[in-house]
Amino acid sequence: MSHETPGQDRPLTTALAEAAATAGYAPSVHNTQPWRWLVLPDALELRIVRDRQLTATDPEGRLLAISCGAALHHARLALAAEGWTAVVERLPDPAQPDLLARLIGLNRSGADTDAMRMVQCMQVRHTDRRPVSDEPVPTAAIGEISRAVAAEGASLQILDSDQVMELAAAASHAGTVEAEDPQLREELQYWTSRAGGTGLPPEVLPEQQPQTTVPGRDFGRAGTLPIGPGHDKAAVYGLLNGDEDEPDSWLRAGEALSALWLTATRLGVSVVPLSGVVEVPGTRQTLRRLLSGLGFPYLVVRLGIADPAHAGPPHTPRLPIEQVVDTSAVRDQRS
Repeated sequence: MSHETPGQDRPLTTALAEAAATAGYAPSVHNTQPWRWLVLPDALELRIVRDRQLTATDPEGRLLAISCGAALHHARLALAAEGWTAVVERLPDPAQPDLLARLIGLNRSGADTDAMRMVQCMQVRHTDRRPVSDEPVPTAAIGEISRAVAAEGASLQILDSDQVMELAAAASHAGTVEAEDPQLREELQYWTSRAGGTGLPPEVLPEQQPQTTVPGRDFGRAGTLPIGPGHDKAAVYGLLNGDEDEPDSWLRAGEALSALWLTATRLGVSVVPLSGVVEVPGTRQTLRRLLSGLGFPYLVVRLGIADPAHAGPPHTPRLPIEQVVDTSAVRDQRS
């Protein structure tokens, strides 16, 4: 029948398993992919994988929860694209702190065409650490990206030129602090020398540090990504923030980051997350001052228009689906 919505004749468990698999496209700090999904007959559960937490870089689990929140938002969109609406329970069980979220109350609705477009954006989204072009980011695009963040319960503060200079100094200081910490260096070395489905391969890391106002992370090793002669003069810097600094708000920040990045991808805007300045307590306080003390910083993002003359980096690898999606609870029900 021509009027069927996508997946209309497929069981819910299939839609849940496919949404969990699609969530694997989500961005995560150092491409750690620190999540695992459990498919139930009428629900989908998201759990932390502790052995993929950056214990030196992210001891509180802030970036861990943000990464998992991005995967949660991806899964929500994948279900909506298939015509399912879900109720999200965040941190549903105090006795199970690693159970971050549960998608329940699944109901049939019409396939969401906006969500379908976002699922397409998931498949092309990537992190491009090259300098941006001289083309300014359209004001309308910044507004649309900011509204996408607000719809997920967070805020995006766009920094003015003076604040960008403060950010640059803070990012430089954070880089120095982290470079002098042997545990952080060892952890970064591990995630940039992995073989397999996680981590950052050489082809996504710059072959040399680009000329920028706000320094990006020094990965401690040269990659193979050609960076060209550009600068970040036309880039826009935003501070993803919210009212709380608790696990629930970190999870929502990840959902907001996913919405930000997918909206930016649809609009042709490149996104680079800058987490180093949030990882170091002293520079995180500097970011709080940029928010006039009225919010808590989760992540800095650089927005720009990528240089169209040079090919961007490839996608980072992903773990095999069977390592991140557990269907054992429904396997017997599926033919």
